[in-house]
Amino acid sequence: MGLTLRLEIRKTMQSAVLILGGLEGKGFPVDISVSPSSLDIKTPESSEMLSLPPEVKLVPSTCRYVQHIAGEGLHIRLKVQAVCDADIVPALKDILKVQKSVTFQCQSCGEYIIREKQFHRVLPLPSENWNSLVEEWCCHPDPFANRSCLPKVNDCFLGDTFFLVNRANVLDPPGETNEKSSVPHSVDANVSNTKENTKVICKRCKTILGETVSSDAVKYYITEVLIRPSCQDYKLISRTQFVESVIVQLLMELSASKSTYRFCVQGQDGKLILLLWLLNVDTLLVESGTRAGNVTSLFSENFPAPSTRSLEARNAARVLYSSCTDGGNNELVDKWLNQTGAHTLTFPSNTCLELLLLLSLNNASLPHSLRFMNNWQVAYLKI
Repeated sequence: MGLTLRLEIRKTMQSAVLILGGLEGKGFPVDISVSPSSLDIKTPESSEMLSLPPEVKLVPSTCRYVQHIAGEGLHIRLKVQAVCDADIVPALKDILKVQKSVTFQCQSCGEYIIREKQFHRVLPLPSENWNSLVEEWCCHPDPFANRSCLPKVNDCFLGDTFFLVNRANVLDPPGETNEKSSVPHSVDANVSNTKENTKVICKRCKTILGETVSSDAVKYYITEVLIRPSCQDYKLISRTQFVESVIVQLLMELSASKSTYRFCVQGQDGKLILLLWLLNVDTLLVESGTRAGNVTSLFSENFPAPSTRSLEARNAARVLYSSCTDGGNNELVDKWLNQTGAHTLTFPSNTCLELLLLLSLNNASLPHSLRFMNNWQVAYLKI
């Protein structure tokens, strides 16, 4: 029949917007019967029943606002009873607990970076403005001036978007660049006095994993390295799925710990790529999994369109984003950086572009009326 369904639920308010598409050209009148667990759609040509996930129950008596939008279908607002808790993904600090053996691998190709290692200390790094706070609160000269927080052997220090380890703990530590040659060695990393040559590169797939910060410390970005307990087998997941899961978990952790919902995402070179605004993390999405044109729906990569019409619910975070690659919103960027207290997130430039592409594809899969909020683009990240 070609019907499509999209049910967006706000769990905290127990309200939802239901969009039924694919009704054009099916003949009228259309008879839609709403029950707590299913939708029965009948037209003069055919009929179809859509079964909702067991954790979602509609309240038929609350279907009071119905609107038809050309090209999208019927928009219906109603109340729901929904309970769907996301699987709790352990935070990085929990995976790296002291005396727990962990293995680090390149996420892109699986190359081992650190194998079956038990760190003696796993410590969070201070916030990025900790030096200025010390100056404000200390009545004597800053005792930490010109001192860096660097890990010793068997230490692991955690930042917002990266972690630091000692070179001695890396299986094949980054080597030095041959000063007599202008061409860097094709090994894990190239090190010199210039910023460009401090990159840490996977020796197998040449992906940028991080950078060297001193002769004894290496920084790895959390979006490039898969960290797992050594007792668990290596499981290959798609690059898109990994980046999405890491980013959404990071946004949720930072919003909870720092009470900030605005983020400036920049590349390793300091170039700003996009502005990201976390709206809510209590969204529950139910989609029919069909494709609209050539654009894949939100969950179609990992949950292809089923042969039956039984649907699944997925937790998601709703975000607003604005690309900064064209340099056309300088005024907004200045406001975010100087007035709103937006938190800066730094990743390799390619990863920032991957995130921007992920958001753009997700935005393109939404109904036209849901793609924009004011001058911002809307997207959903799976939790």
